[in-house]
Amino acid sequence: MARVKLGDVAREYKATCGDQKEGLRVVGLEHLIPQQIILTLWDEGKENTFTKMFKKGQVLFGRRRAYLKKAAVAPFDGICSGDITVIEAIPGKILPELLPFIIQNDTLFDFAVERSAGSLSPRVKWEHLKNFEFELPELDRQKELADILWASERAKTAYRELISNTDELVKSQFIEMFGDITNGEYRWEARAFDDVIADNTRFGTKIPTDDYLTNGTYPIIDQGQSFISGYVNSNEGLYTNCPAIIFGDHTRCFKYIDFPFFLGADGVKLLKLKTTDVNYRFMVSQLTLLPLANMGYNRHFRWLREFKLIIPPIALQDRYSSMVEQFDKSK
Repeated sequence: MARVKLGDVAREYKATCGDQKEGLRVVGLEHLIPQQIILTLWDEGKENTFTKMFKKGQVLFGRRRAYLKKAAVAPFDGICSGDITVIEAIPGKILPELLPFIIQNDTLFDFAVERSAGSLSPRVKWEHLKNFEFELPELDRQKELADILWASERAKTAYRELISNTDELVKSQFIEMFGDITNGEYRWEARAFDDVIADNTRFGTKIPTDDYLTNGTYPIIDQGQSFISGYVNSNEGLYTNCPAIIFGDHTRCFKYIDFPFFLGADGVKLLKLKTTDVNYRFMVSQLTLLPLANMGYNRHFRWLREFKLIIPPIALQDRYSSMVEQFDKSK
């Protein structure tokens, strides 16, 4: 076992594509999901100004706001944002299959946060990341470790698929009870979005990056499918007016939330119901069914407000919401 620096075994990949972008998949910072080690989101055919290239198997590290813990293995070749550092293994120094787990860990992210510069959008450079030190076994032992870690990752992926299947079951139940609103099937009274939902997003309470903890008392809500990027123990600036609905403007995800929290980044909307004849869990399910997939990034909330929302009898909403609550407990 030897103690090495990241720069001893890995290097930054700096190739650019120039104007040759046709057919290349596009990865922005918003596509990296916090603490998810395999890239699962990207764009195709989208207009962009990116020129930085990456290759299949390289690690895409989100260097802006490193406390969001964004680093994922690329499953294909493509181009990415300048706020992403592309990292590759040096042959013979470290097994490429092990490198993602070296990078996607709390110790390295803490190291990156401490060396980030900038107040509103702190960024870390490779020149600093490469000085991160860690214990690295010999290559034969690296293979054994990589096999164990990837087996664990496959198990987690299987659980995520089970959760996804549960979500699909919830959607199917919604359509059965209330109609398929994605196809314009409105069985009930439909109201304008702004008559039902208010945007109560408020920013201004800056959370010091040093306060982002792996575990703590109050969650920090950020972009990403899980929405929780960290925790703090202080309650200064805490949002307590719950329940509420969280909407990720980049990720197109919704979440029902009924506990105190902090809003940690732009692009996260805090939505409140304006009327008492609507159930929060029911509304989250309805919002999730709205066809946002083809809408451009950073425009989702504007598009979202153009939809109409159905308002069935509250007793029927409550019955559906009780079922959803049981599914959530199972998950």
